[in-house]
Parts: sequence; C-alpha cells; structure tokens
Amino acid sequence: MAASRPPAGPPARARRPARSHANASTIGHRMTSGRRDDMERAPVWVRLCLAALLALAWSTASASAATIELGRHTGQVDLAPAMQYLHDEPATGDIGTAMRWLDDGRFQPLPGGRTSLGFHDGAFWFHVRVVNRDNPETRWLLVQHYALSDRIDVYARHADGRVAVQAGGDHLPFAARSIRYRHPNFLLTLPPGEPVDVFVRVQSESSMQVPLSLFTLPAFAEAARDAQFVIGAYYGILLALFFYNMALWLSLRDASYFWYLVHLSAFGLVLFTLNGLGFEYLWPGSTWLNDRMVPLSACLAQIGMQQFARVFLGLREQWPRGDRVSLLLIAFFALLGVASTWLPYHIATPVAGAAVLPSIAWIAIASVAMVRRGYAPARLFLLAWAMFLLGTGLFVAVAFGLAPKTFFTEYGVQIGSALEMLLLSIALGHRYAQFRNENERIVSDAKAQLEHKVELRTTELRSALVQLEDAHARLRESSQRDALTGLHNRTHFRDRFDALLRQAREHHRPLSLLMIDLDNFKSINDRYGHLIGDECLRWAARTLGHALRPHQDALLARFGGEEFVVVLPGLNLTAAAQVAEDLRHHLRESPFRSGTYEITVTASIGVHAAGSPAFGGVDPLLQLADQALYRAKADGRDCVRTSHGEMA
Repeated sequence: MAASRPPAGPPARARRPARSHANASTIGHRMTSGRRDDMERAPVWVRLCLAALLALAWSTASASAATIELGRHTGQVDLAPAMQYLHDEPATGDIGTAMRWLDDGRFQPLPGGRTSLGFHDGAFWFHVRVVNRDNPETRWLLVQHYALSDRIDVYARHADGRVAVQAGGDHLPFAARSIRYRHPNFLLTLPPGEPVDVFVRVQSESSMQVPLSLFTLPAFAEAARDAQFVIGAYYGILLALFFYNMALWLSLRDASYFWYLVHLSAFGLVLFTLNGLGFEYLWPGSTWLNDRMVPLSACLAQIGMQQFARVFLGLREQWPRGDRVSLLLIAFFALLGVASTWLPYHIATPVAGAAVLPSIAWIAIASVAMVRRGYAPARLFLLAWAMFLLGTGLFVAVAFGLAPKTFFTEYGVQIGSALEMLLLSIALGHRYAQFRNENERIVSDAKAQLEHKVELRTTELRSALVQLEDAHARLRESSQRDALTGLHNRTHFRDRFDALLRQAREHHRPLSLLMIDLDNFKSINDRYGHLIGDECLRWAARTLGHALRPHQDALLARFGGEEFVVVLPGLNLTAAAQVAEDLRHHLRESPFRSGTYEITVTASIGVHAAGSPAFGGVDPLLQLADQALYRAKADGRDCVRTSHGEMA
C-alpha cells in the first residue's frame, strides 16, 4: 500500500465495515508541514531550541522501549525479542491512541517471549522500535509468518512525525499485498540513522499469532525460496503417495485405498489453507471462501481420517462399539462442516480446532484396542498415527498459545503427517506386496525346476512324491481337526466312534459316551466378545484334555459350538459318570482367565453307556447321551445326568 494512503482502521468484528480511525498519515503530514512553515519564519536560535527539544522528547520516548538495530550485514531479524504488546479489548483505539499508550508505558513485553497468544476478542497492538544503523538497504519487508489473521494495519512513525500506513490480512484481496506471498507482508522504508516506531494492529477471529520478521528484499527472496522448497517437497510426497495408491485402488478395488486417498486429499487441503497457499493460488479474490475453508477443510480431513481408520482397522467386524463411536464423530464433523458455512469464524474455527485432538486421540485409542485384540495390521497403523498425533498436537498447542512458535511446532504437522502418510501407504501396500512376492516365488520355483538337469529329474520326482505324501498326510490330519480348538472334529469323531463300537462288540467290553455342553456360553460371547469366547473354547478344550490324561484310550472331540463329546472305551455307566464329575469339577474349579477377565465356566454333562452286545448304531447312542445332557440342563445345569436317569 502506498505510504500516502489514509489509514483504514480494521473492523471491530470480521466482515463488518471498517471502523473510522484518525487519519494518522494526514495528521503527521500536517504537523510536519506546520512545524516546517513556523521554523522557516523563526530566527535561527529558535530553530535550534526547537530541534533540541524534539531530540530530547525523542530520546525520552526511546528510553521506554527496546530497539532493534540493523547492522551493515543484517539481512533478516526477528522482532519478537524487542516487541511489546497491548490488548485493546473493545478495539476502539487508533494510531494516535496507541502512541499515547506507548508514552504512558502501557505496552508490555510479550508473555514469555511468545508471539502466539491464543484466541481473543478485540484487537492487539504490537510495537517495536527499529534503527537502521549503517545498512545500505532502505527498503525492508515486514512479514507476519501466519497466514490467517483477518486484518493487519501497520504504522511506521518516523522521527519527523510522518506516519506511513499499510493494511493487509486475509480480509483484503490477495492482490493488496506488497509482494505476492502466502504470508501477509508490508514494505517499510528505514533510512540509515533514523529510528522508526513500528506499530502493528491485528484484529482476527483466528488464533492471535504475530511472529514478525524484517527482511531485506534479497534475504526475503532467499528465505522464501527455501520455504517454498520445503513446502513443495512435502506436497510432492503427498502427490506421489496419492497417484501410487490411486493406481493400487484402481487395480485392487480395495475400499481401504479409496478412503486413504480421501484422507490424504482432505488433509493436504487443510495444510494448503493453513499455509496461505489456498489464498495465494486457488481463491485469491474470495476472502469469504478463505475464512470458510479453514473449519470446512478441517472437518473434511477428520471425516476422511475416521472413515479410513474404520475400514483399515476393521472396526465394524472386530469392535462394533468402537465403530459406533467413530460413526458418531463422522456425523459430528459432517454437521460442523455444514454449519461452518454460516457460523461466525470465531465460533466455527476454535470448535473445529479443539475437536481435532479428541478425534485423533480416539483413532489412537481404537488402534491400541485393535492391537490388544491381536489384529496385526494395527501395529503399523498405531506407529503411523503416533507421528501424526505428535505433529498435530504441536500445531494445535501453538494455535491456542500453549507452545512457542518454532520450526518444529510450526512445521511439526507437516513432518508428522508426511511420516504418517508414508507409514500408512506401507501398511496398505503390505498385502499387495505379499501377493506379488508369493507370485514371484512361484514363478521363480517353476523356472528353477524347468532348468534342472535331466539326470536329477528322477530324484526330484521322488522328492516331489515324498513331499506330496507328506502334504497329503498333513492335509488329512488337518481335515480331522477342529480349526479353533485343535480337537478332533465331528466328522472324524463319527468315523472313530464307529470303529470303537466294532471293537467293543468283538471283545464284549463296555463303552460309554459323554455329551458336554458349556453352560450359558452365549452370555460370555455377548458380554466379552467373540474373541474372548473363542479363547474360552480353546481353554475348555485344554482343560478337558488335561483331565482325561489318565484315560489314554479316551476319544475327545468338539461336536459343535460349545458342545464336546467323549468316548470312554472299557468304562461302564458308573465309572463314566465319575469321569464326567471329574471333568465338571476341573472346569468349575479352574476359572478361565484372559487379561483382566476371570470367568467361571460350568458344564452340563449327559452320560450313556452301551453295555449290551447289540450296542446299536452311532446315531442312537448319540441321541441317548444327548437326552441325558438335556436332562442335566433342565435340572439347573452344572451337573451330570445319565441316560438311565441316575443323578451323578
């Protein structure tokens, strides 16, 4: 802005018409012109006295404020060490008022040297005195390294009383900036040897962050180049990850890849907005859209994050309660995103910013829960999310004035999110890599086999046949076992039971059958989840097997669900009933433990002894034992009943 432009005071609230401020530039000009005319008419001794009085007044005012000195080789300087501030809560003060406040000593040093003051109403005034000692550069650029301030007014008061005024901020079109750059900036004239008082008035519904620096134009060009390189590298990583995972999604059609792309794109838009690049490149003429994109992009990013976490972690299948919490968070951010198009900025943005931490914290909690449930992919997901959680936490802490603005706090979210995106991409590609490696291994093995020498083919064929027989034996054994408990399954049990019946007939020996059902097992699944229920079934199988060790010829199998069946060759009804009682006591007296859970498990057992020479077939014997089991359930569970009606 030109130095002769009348100072326009910032609005008292965003989007309201600008408040009328005193035309400080004009006032300063008139004062200077008046003094100049009077002094030209006054005698020489009067002029000398006036000059001495002015120098004395200036030195007295200078003693109350710290000074930034620009040396010959200074190219860049941070103003925070010498900067003072004052909170004008009603936002009624103009530059004349600010000067009086400075003279009255009302300006205070920055709290703890921090330039991040959190969310506040009203306006903030900042003051620093700058003296260009002997630097040949007279044109300096004042840069505020925060892109989201609504209105910034800069007043440069020179020693002769002139006040140069400039206005900026994201409530003015992007073209109003001195230099086309993502951060607000203002050109100042700092003549050598002349002290200049710089007043900066900031009024914003966003976080009050005023990290101010002075640059020579060459130094600024170099710093901007380095910053743009870092940002370009970051977005280059995001673009590479985007296209790589898009290719995988188009080829595999896995929903995890799609929601990863949504998460990556939405978060990239968040940083594009927060870094001021959106205002610079996408909507430079729309201050309204620049305001709305901050909470809106944050809500879109959280929706993408929560949905991606749901799908990747499999919350719907693995942890339904946690899945419902994620759905509630998605609904909240969807409603907040819609509301942010009409809610005031000072409401929508702090709410969206404050909601980010519990949202990402919940994803971390869900990750830990899935790791504890034994879901292997959640480990890498948790590591990735820890990086993102750390970076975002630092960023939000700066926004609320809880942490100083440093390189790591300012760019921590970029560093953390880049690491997170890389780790998540690795996790997503893990399955694809496994499939590819397995395919390459098969092709490589086939090629190697084809290249074997002819004289080795007979040996290889023999080895292949041995391997085939071994695989067939393992397959046969696997087909006879229950996948969950490792016991014999129902099909194998019937085959073995039939063989045991034939042996019992041939040798005229008794044979007993036990049907075992775990009591109220459905309540265990409902209360603790199916993973705990499965673990309980495996524990029950081990407990029964341990109790049956004295009976080496006993046959134990899982009959289905929570039912088990035991065949006891050579035992009559009385002996079999005693074995059943032993099994029941073993289950009851050694509670099932899983983590912090301790669950008492009881069983109802039905016993039938096939004592006659005819014995009957497999199904009639199973039916009689099953009837005894139902009698045990009807009598209150946790008991043993026989097919002859006896109570054990």
